[in-house]
Amino acid sequence: MASIASVTLEVADPTAAEHFYAAAFGLGPELRVRASEAPTTGFRGFTLSLTVSQPSTVDSLVDSALAAGASSVKPVKKSFWGYGGVVQAPDGTLWKIATSAKKDKGPATQEIDRFVLLLGAEDVLASKQFYVDRGFTVGKSFGRKYVEFDTPSSPVTLALYGRRALAKDAGVPPDGTGSHRIVLDSDNGPFSDPDGFEWEKPSH
Repeated sequence: MASIASVTLEVADPTAAEHFYAAAFGLGPELRVRASEAPTTGFRGFTLSLTVSQPSTVDSLVDSALAAGASSVKPVKKSFWGYGGVVQAPDGTLWKIATSAKKDKGPATQEIDRFVLLLGAEDVLASKQFYVDRGFTVGKSFGRKYVEFDTPSSPVTLALYGRRALAKDAGVPPDGTGSHRIVLDSDNGPFSDPDGFEWEKPSH
């Protein structure tokens, strides 16, 4: 079954980025960084999402990200679907931290339940078929709006969202040019998807 081994962010200063992510989220080998000066402007066409179990954990992770140097894009708030907010890392990556729970059931932690990569697709159905043809199994699908792939053995969940809808959800304008500044590591690589996202075989 197809899966993602890790996500590699291309950043101007890998050392600074590694320090930030260790302090902000404590993520392990599922998140990597490497040097890149590839030109990029505006929305890069993807977001990374951390799904957690309760509101206090959202607050804890957002607070640690802001303390480590992130900027707030969408302040944390309650909504009909749960509780969450969006921050932007110093390297420019957008992170959504959210929970579907409305109330805390225990003490605040920094435990992350799911690490989700959301790719903004110009045509969700075409991108969905592209990934199905490469061995990915659809877990959830909502027409042309949203697709989530079933990758139980993977530390990273892959999902597709319409590009404009994804930008709106993140709280940023949808326009952007240049590099996505992200590479996806999978034994299914190497390939480039319809929206220009690059997949590589893990180097280790």
